[in-house]
Formats: sequence, C-alpha cells, structure tokens
Amino acid sequence: MKKINSLKTIKLLALFFISSLALVSCSSDDDHDDDHEHEEELITTVIYTLEDANGNTVTLTFEDLDGDGGADGTTEVSGSFVANTQYSGSIQLLNETEDPAEDITEEVEEEGDEHEFFYTSTISDIVITKNDVDEDGNPIGIDTSLTTGEAGTGSLTIVLKHEPTKPNDGTSEDAGGSTDVEVTFAIEVVFT
Repeated sequence: MKKINSLKTIKLLALFFISSLALVSCSSDDDHDDDHEHEEELITTVIYTLEDANGNTVTLTFEDLDGDGGADGTTEVSGSFVANTQYSGSIQLLNETEDPAEDITEEVEEEGDEHEFFYTSTISDIVITKNDVDEDGNPIGIDTSLTTGEAGTGSLTIVLKHEPTKPNDGTSEDAGGSTDVEVTFAIEVVFT
C-alpha cells in the first residue's frame, strides 16, 4: 500500500513539474512579443524651423544617416537669431534610411502622452514655450515659440524623451524616461 501511494505522489509531482514548465514557456513567449510592439524608431534627421513675424527663418538641422555607432552626425544652423524677437517653431523628425523618408514626428504626435521634447539654451535670455499638449493637457513640444533677448552666443539643446514622467518640472532630468534623440546646436543672437 505504501508503494502505491508513493508511486502516485511521484506521478503527481512529475505532472505538476511538466505543467509548470509549459506555463513558464508560454509566459516567456508572450513577454517576448510585447517587446516587439515598442521598438524604437530610427531618427536620422532633426529639423527645427523657426520663423519670425517678418517671415525670416532660422533652421537648425541635425543629420546622422548611418544612425548610432557609425560616423558622427552633423549639425547646421542656417543663420543667426535677431535679438528681442519672437519666433514660431516646429520640429520634424525623419528616418531617411527609408525611401521615401519616414516622418517620425507623426508617431510622436499620435503617442503624445508617451513623448515630450525639452529645449535648453545656454543663452539665458532665450525662452522657449511648448504650445501643443497631449490628451491629458501635458506639453509635447512639437510646436513652440522661441523668444530672444539680448545678443549673445551659446548653444541650444533639444532632447526627446520617451515615456517621461508627466507632469514634470520642465527639465529632461526630472522627466526621466529614455532619450530617443539628443542634439546640440551652436547658435547666435545678434542685433540688426
């Protein structure tokens, strides 16, 4: 009798062990599929276009056509900003490894609650305001206003965060999340 009970126990434990392995294997496959849904898009190009009330435009362009790990990207600024002037700004993100180029900006806008741009200048008189918001009323930063003060030289850094804390204190450090793109431009503000 003891032998039969022991045999039953061993069979039950073996069945339980095999069932556990099957459940763990299925669970791992499900987790793996979820990761593919959230793959980051390749951003090769950032174009930040700013226009004043007189139609004068300053365009800041970053290109890194081979992506991370290859050659360094390049930055270009089309001209100087005018002191004490307000500009309307719009940013565009592209993946130019695709033909035609894929506009990543559309995805960022659609998933506004999962993204936010941060703009920081070393020229203290520059103020950048984010004019667009996500479905919860938190800023995104695709559409902006940039106001200059006195003349000066410095830099403007643009950071796009994925899954930042919202609301935050307006800095990329406080927002957390992961960085989708970060680029710094040398800029100048001049009197005319």
